[in-house]
Amino acid sequence: MAETIDILENDILDLSPQILKTLLKDHSVSHYYKEERNIIWATHDYESLGAGYGYHEPILSPLITGARGNLIQPRAKKSREVQQQRITDKAEVFTPAWICNKQNNLVDNAWFGREGVFNTETDTPDGQHIWQPTDGKIEFPERKTWTDYTRAPRLEVACGEAPYLVSRYDATACNELIPVGRRIGLFDRKLRIVGENTETPDEWLVEAFNALHSTYGFEWQGDNLLLAREAMLYTFAEHYEAKFQQQLDTKTLENAAYIISWNLWQMDGIKCVVPDSCEWAAPEDIENQFDALGNLIIVKKKRECPACKSKTNQNKGHIGIRCHIKDWFSKGEPEIPFLSLIK
Repeated sequence: MAETIDILENDILDLSPQILKTLLKDHSVSHYYKEERNIIWATHDYESLGAGYGYHEPILSPLITGARGNLIQPRAKKSREVQQQRITDKAEVFTPAWICNKQNNLVDNAWFGREGVFNTETDTPDGQHIWQPTDGKIEFPERKTWTDYTRAPRLEVACGEAPYLVSRYDATACNELIPVGRRIGLFDRKLRIVGENTETPDEWLVEAFNALHSTYGFEWQGDNLLLAREAMLYTFAEHYEAKFQQQLDTKTLENAAYIISWNLWQMDGIKCVVPDSCEWAAPEDIENQFDALGNLIIVKKKRECPACKSKTNQNKGHIGIRCHIKDWFSKGEPEIPFLSLIK
């Protein structure tokens, strides 16, 4: 897979146009409009490029491939000016890998009932924060199995490039890949466990897909979401390659991309709807009209959301597009409104 932190959409397109198409899809919006729709930009950063790059416009494959195949870049490769603007616009602040590791360790300390399961943290005299992966096969506490861990639900809220889930690189500063054996993401940890407890590629794939099914995240800005989805897919492939010294076939990657396109979704985390969708026209509120010269004009009726108008930031009562996720472990893999999971 990629040998640098920047995953190029041109490379994905060359590998499989279907994978890139899937990674750009928004399942909730597609269901709402009853036609295939993509995630939207949901950022003003690209509007200067012209038509197709507006805040509410969908991210389409031709807009991010070809001559513009290096358009979407990880935060670590963005200019300081762009980083600062995104902090101002959406309070976008990415977390250093060592802090992600420290907080992920707290999650695992509680789950295992002991410390130092995956690595040992060290603060050096010169102010560096490092960690040393544990040696040997990880042991599980009484009445818990390794599949209990790999199938346990994990969610990163407002995930950005998903540094808590996958740690291919340090999202704040590093321009180098972190070796697979040193990665500290929650999904990386699941795949370490899968690797330690399976022998054949077929066994690995069954349990790695189960780990993927139970790993979730949501994000507002479309470019970040695409980066997170790509990082999940490449992480899946890189752990396989590290164990078996061979690459995954395209069909398997396409299946993984489909799961990722459901499990990492675009959402306003406060309203639990697609970003700004309370303002969008519903299908029944769109009219086709023609001007005096016979040119088609699409007219969208203005909508007003009572919940948005109240300005209470509540997640109830919004008229926007409700976000859905899949319950992969239930019969029929039902689609569940994310809001229904919030108590």
